[in-house]
Amino acid sequence: MSDPAFDILQPKDWPRPLGYSNGVAASGRYVFIAGQIGWTAEAKLVGGGLVAQVEQALRNIVAVLAEAGGAPHHLVRLNWYVVDKAAYLAQRKEIGAAYRRIIGRHYPAMTLLVVAGLLEEGALVEIEATAVVPER
Repeated sequence: MSDPAFDILQPKDWPRPLGYSNGVAASGRYVFIAGQIGWTAEAKLVGGGLVAQVEQALRNIVAVLAEAGGAPHHLVRLNWYVVDKAAYLAQRKEIGAAYRRIIGRHYPAMTLLVVAGLLEEGALVEIEATAVVPER
């Protein structure tokens, strides 16, 4: 099985983004992953605050992606929803380290939105993903 075609789309006159890509073009089998929060397979939120919830949400994304035969480098888009902008900014380095532990140094197109709240009580972050994996 080969990897899908994957190209970073970066206008030459724009500054290079840090930690994400401005755009991605890919071909293969599309996988859409619903918003994942920082809970375990038993639907219990992990303790430890925002960074721990980010790490668990990313682990959940990788687990769902694996069901489609994919891996983190197949991710083409991540949409992040956080309830506390100040907490996100204050913990950006720790969040980045958690991201690299789970996803590695692969940076798909990303969007971050600050929201008033999430459906699950105590959830601090929700991340939805799109991936393109090789055709079976």
